[in-house]
Amino acid sequence: MGVVTPPKQDRSRVTRQRLLEAAVACLAEHGWAGSTVSAVAERAGVSRGAAQHHFPTREDLFTAAVEYVAEERSQALRALPTQDRTAVVAALVDLYTGPLFRAALHLWVAASNEEQLRSRVTELEARVGRETHRIAVQLLNADESRPGVRETVQGLLDMARGLGLANLLTDDAARRDRVVAQWGALVEEALVEEALKDQGRKDRRPKDLG
Repeated sequence: MGVVTPPKQDRSRVTRQRLLEAAVACLAEHGWAGSTVSAVAERAGVSRGAAQHHFPTREDLFTAAVEYVAEERSQALRALPTQDRTAVVAALVDLYTGPLFRAALHLWVAASNEEQLRSRVTELEARVGRETHRIAVQLLNADESRPGVRETVQGLLDMARGLGLANLLTDDAARRDRVVAQWGALVEEALVEEALKDQGRKDRRPKDLG
């Protein structure tokens, strides 16, 4: 019996995924200057021609790679079980301390100097930022119609990015754990306090006269 060959469409999908994963790893390890289409193709075990068939330009390849892994992380966040808010804060911080964030940071730096990248990266980051914020609101069970809640969630995400930056130079795990625990408590307190204030405002409303 002969060897069963996967359908062409499946092989193409696998090749594309290998290229995307190799591009993210290459960008995270070597930065923009050291990440070429040839280097990524070699790492993925495919020819340069195959890489260019899927991604005609270098910019196409790397913006697609960061978007691909961002979506993978978003799916992981969406799949998180219901848990306390400190655990949610820790999960959000993890989003900014892995190879994706390192790769994205290299892409941001390159975009500041590469005109052809700038509009792509700006659009990509705006989309990823909106999606991450939306997922954070859901995971935290936060009601953004209450005053200050949106700013609390945005401040949490800004803090997470800051911890990700600090982690680029040194392993900051011990300090990060303490900061995450404190932020978990602060977020819990802020969201509960706003809910209580909102309930108090409702209780003080004049009752309809019957």
